[in-house]
Amino acid sequence: MANNVSVEVVAAKILIIRGKRVMLDEDLARLYEVETKQLIRQVKRNIERFPADFMFILTKEEYLRCHFGTSKRGGRRYLPYAFTQEGVAMLSSVLNSRRAVLVNIQIMRAFSQLRRMLLANRDLKRKIEEMEKKYDKQFAIVFQAIRQLLASPKFEEKRITGFSTK
Repeated sequence: MANNVSVEVVAAKILIIRGKRVMLDEDLARLYEVETKQLIRQVKRNIERFPADFMFILTKEEYLRCHFGTSKRGGRRYLPYAFTQEGVAMLSSVLNSRRAVLVNIQIMRAFSQLRRMLLANRDLKRKIEEMEKKYDKQFAIVFQAIRQLLASPKFEEKRITGFSTK
């Protein structure tokens, strides 16, 4: 069952949108082994459990930026929902199945692992800065290279090519 869902698989599905770590409804539905429309139906029936900091609907631009595949029918009718860690936790109670609970445990582990990695990265960065102050200028190039490796990747806005009516 959920044992075949590894933390690495779940972590690969976590995206950063609007500065928050989120998972999309279609990815969650696949993990929970339910149809996306069933997941959304349960969310809408329990909408009071999903405030704006638990879940939000992507804009068309956000969806196009994070959407890599297409369906056989030509895409979705509605924009996807994005769930934060708290929203994912709430989903397991709304879906009310054993699979949802087991998969949710793996998802929480993935979010925790990402948080630990970010904290470790900050600690490492601080230690390197301390070493840089301590040692000669001869290591400046090495420290500069390490700093570039530790820097979080910046997402650049891509220029849209083609005709626009704006």
